[in-house]
Amino acid sequence: MRRRVSPDEELMTALYMEHYAVLLSFVLRYVHDRHRAEDLVQETLLRAWKHIDHLDTDPGRTRSYLLTIARNVVTNAWRAEQRRPHLVADEAAVNAMPSADNVDEMVEGWLVAEALERLSADHQAVVKAMYYEGQSVADAARELSVPEGTVKSRAYYAVRALRTVFEEMGVLR
Repeated sequence: MRRRVSPDEELMTALYMEHYAVLLSFVLRYVHDRHRAEDLVQETLLRAWKHIDHLDTDPGRTRSYLLTIARNVVTNAWRAEQRRPHLVADEAAVNAMPSADNVDEMVEGWLVAEALERLSADHQAVVKAMYYEGQSVADAARELSVPEGTVKSRAYYAVRALRTVFEEMGVLR
């Protein structure tokens, strides 16, 4: 069984067959990507179908009506494109952009350095070895010439002391 086709569907099929090539060549003058142009022609025909009651049966007027819709669709697409940020592929241009300031990182570094100065020399050495140089407990023990258990306990008490120092300095996390 064949589905009955409405007169509007027949009209849209006829419009598509008769005007698609003209609309596509018109849109391609402004949009240099064929796939994007085909999408815009489809949008043009969709808008025409939504307002099919405005369509004149005179072929000359129909084509000018469709070209007007296509012009509006292309204009709207261009305006939407202008509002979107453009991706930059030029590495030199990306590197030339100013980076965000690092004032917060600098202040944080000063606070940590000040807090570390308030620790004992043994605790400073363990924190430096384990947290700044990334050494394991065994490596830090060898470098500091102390047992591994001592390194672990000094690290534990150094972190507790740092918390206390940060609280005294008014730095709360």
